[in-house]
Amino acid sequence: MAEIDDSKFISYPGHGVGLRNVGSYQASGHPYLTGASDMYDGEEKQVVFPFVTKSVTVTASGSNSVIGITFNSTGSDGGVITGKHVAYVQGLGGTFTFDVKCKEIWCHALNATSGFVVYGSLTNIATERMYILTGSGLTD
Repeated sequence: MAEIDDSKFISYPGHGVGLRNVGSYQASGHPYLTGASDMYDGEEKQVVFPFVTKSVTVTASGSNSVIGITFNSTGSDGGVITGKHVAYVQGLGGTFTFDVKCKEIWCHALNATSGFVVYGSLTNIATERMYILTGSGLTD
């Protein structure tokens, strides 16, 4: 078998795995699952992904669960909740899917004994390459 002469191929610096590389999101994602149960009313849990996501699904896991999902902590609320920058899932099996790149989300229990499961479809993009999600529609 003949060897391939790779000197004939053009190399484009900066064209690889990255935030603005379409191929990074077209490939099947690496699965990531985590969750929490028996959260108390008002408790907030941060979910940090090991790689940038291509999508995130949050499912309520308690029969009386009401979970708020945000991209920023409400502890440093610069308008996250008051600006209605929150999505909700409720009841056993209630689900919300975000087709979004992010490196973290926050899940908030809005009643006692709430729980959730998070499924992240991960890219190969390092979280250090992801920018902070703030501004209009997130904190303002």
